Amino acid sequence: MTHPVETTPVPAPASPQRPARVLAIESSCDETACAIVEGLEVRASVVATQIEVHASFGGIVPELASRHHLSAVIPVIEATLAKAGLTDLRDLDAIVVTDRPGLVGALLVGVQVGRGLAAATGLPLLGVHHMEGHIFSPFLGDEQRSSEPFTPHLALLVSGGHSELVHVRGLGDYEILGATRDDAVGEAFDKVAKLVGVGYPGGPVIDRLAKEGDPAAIAFPRAMLRDRKNLEFSFSGLKTAVLVHIEEHGQPSSRAELADLCASFQAAVVDVLVAKTRRARARVGASRVHVVGGVSANSALRAAIEAAAIEDGFTVSVPALRYCGDNAAMIGAAGAARFAAGVRGGVSVAASVPLDDPSMVLP
Repeated sequence: MTHPVETTPVPAPASPQRPARVLAIESSCDETACAIVEGLEVRASVVATQIEVHASFGGIVPELASRHHLSAVIPVIEATLAKAGLTDLRDLDAIVVTDRPGLVGALLVGVQVGRGLAAATGLPLLGVHHMEGHIFSPFLGDEQRSSEPFTPHLALLVSGGHSELVHVRGLGDYEILGATRDDAVGEAFDKVAKLVGVGYPGGPVIDRLAKEGDPAAIAFPRAMLRDRKNLEFSFSGLKTAVLVHIEEHGQPSSRAELADLCASFQAAVVDVLVAKTRRARARVGASRVHVVGGVSANSALRAAIEAAAIEDGFTVSVPALRYCGDNAAMIGAAGAARFAAGVRGGVSVAASVPLDDPSMVLP
């Protein structure tokens, strides 16, 4: 369901000497985040996580997420402003919020706060698609890393809720080449972690354990690889294969067995992701491949895509680890780019909107 939120476009202050400066708010799932961004340069970024809130449930509880956003959002914004040394919001050009996709209750927290700030300052309010934010994450620059100009590329978007290959032809010009038919890859990591009892979130724990194990110890399936024209993903069957293995052999009885299971599961995931990415890159003729989203922090995936880049002759880019997960800096960069392209308002809260939706095209 889509809930339109109307804003009154207000001309932003002219700033010919610098890129657009925006305050961005991200609250689409279980991270409450705020950032001050100038173009692709991050001036301040603060993220409040809810991992401890949801850990005992083995996954995100939407109602709890919304409630914790309510208590965290103002302190996070204040901390960001202090970190950036910004005292007057009218020194900004726009307010930017994640408005889709995500948990509707969680999204509404950030959107409503953004509406309040926009009303108080007279600044335009821009909505940003969460996955467009991830697309911008490898380009971000800060005190530790130089920014890079936004360029066309092939994006492998891998997170808790998304697994898709996107041909990024330009700002707002996205073609989804393939996506998951069932579980997203991050979701599969979390569910397998729950099966073997290693905690939540599962991705980082499995990644650490896999480094100690043998990726060839267990022959888990690589789904949908035989049809070389197919660029879609499926991880539900792999998750079931792990469950069947546990039912037949019991829970791992030692750390070594647990490490072997994690390494074998992770290898099956990475093999599919990299194989499909290589096929998609060859199909569209992209010279650059970017791996983005929370799962882009996975060390095995990074190593495998870098090896593929050397073998196939393409350039690969991944975000700094601090920008792999949900954060407001990437939302701010996407919003600043849209502002620079002439967008001055319009927010539409929605639980699920694909990147290639017509509403993503620049006016």
